[in-house]
Amino acid sequence: MISSAFLPDRGRNGSAIDHSTDLTYLKRMSKLAIITLPDPLLRATSAPVERVDDEIRRLADDMLETMYEAPGIGLAAVQVAVPRRLLVLDVTEKEKEEANPIVMINPEIIKLGDTLAPYEEGCLSLPDIRVEIERPSTLTVRYIDREGRQQQLDADGLLATAIQHELDHLDGRLIIDFMSRLKRDMVIRKFKKLARG
Repeated sequence: MISSAFLPDRGRNGSAIDHSTDLTYLKRMSKLAIITLPDPLLRATSAPVERVDDEIRRLADDMLETMYEAPGIGLAAVQVAVPRRLLVLDVTEKEKEEANPIVMINPEIIKLGDTLAPYEEGCLSLPDIRVEIERPSTLTVRYIDREGRQQQLDADGLLATAIQHELDHLDGRLIIDFMSRLKRDMVIRKFKKLARG
């Protein structure tokens, strides 16, 4: 999960997102448990979703509830112990904008921009850890939406960063992988110690 503790400046291609989404389904969601390091599932490569059915829609809805309550702006299914290629996002500023949830099933980045931008990324699977990461500031992603329709989205700024962060989760990659080996090993030792205690 990408936390809401990003740097305050951000960009977003709002015109590429469907703002007419019916949010009534948000009322029947449940909160899920988020797994944390050192859970080995966080290093697993998630399998594709074979079909979009009621079970997948219910999982997506529950993931949105979990993400909003955390609070965060993105969550991958593997973070709730379901290693499937599904993620949810909402990068709206909660106090200023109406919620705009995005569900991406089997997402695939088909184009990355050339310009890099730094963001300080956090992750609820790594509580209290922040890592400044430079990623491409724009991208195009293809995915299946909650209703089973093929979609393509051009994203920039925070949304582009969040998509890349969540796709990393689907491939077993974490923000600590952007740290030096020494710092990464220290973080891993800390979480192993917390898990034992």
